[in-house]
Amino acid sequence: MTTDSAHNRRWQIFEIVVGVPFLAGIGLQLAAPVSRPRGLYAFVIVLGGAVLVGLGLAFIILARRALARQGQPTDPGLPTSKLVTTGAFSVSRNPLYLGGMCLLAGIALVLNLPWSLVLLLPAIVGCRYLLIAPEERYLATKFGIEYAQYAASVHRWFGRVRH
Repeated sequence: MTTDSAHNRRWQIFEIVVGVPFLAGIGLQLAAPVSRPRGLYAFVIVLGGAVLVGLGLAFIILARRALARQGQPTDPGLPTSKLVTTGAFSVSRNPLYLGGMCLLAGIALVLNLPWSLVLLLPAIVGCRYLLIAPEERYLATKFGIEYAQYAASVHRWFGRVRH
């Protein structure tokens, strides 16, 4: 990891900040199982989970593709030389994190891991403050007005600002 990057600590990665609570949820489900509703509710829950998995994968693939087209790293521990605002980044300033959250929420729904779903809520807060906030500061410092304009037009998680 370099000092010219958003993250300089090895633990400041999605896999730790979000993955550890998700895995803890699996452990809780094994220790204190919670049953999924049956019948039509179960079908709707699994279908919703499958949609979230697909949506999450789409965000991740599209974001990685947009970064690759611009020759930028996906690892926030590496320096970036260009602000990417196209593709998935045109609707989310954090499409990789959004995609990862959707993917894990979908997996939790499909595989009946309600504890993991519950622990994703504090993980989202952790992601916001431990991962996204340092990235926003880094990008604001590195790209100045260009980043400020981008941040003013695209929401942190999803959507464009209407003017």
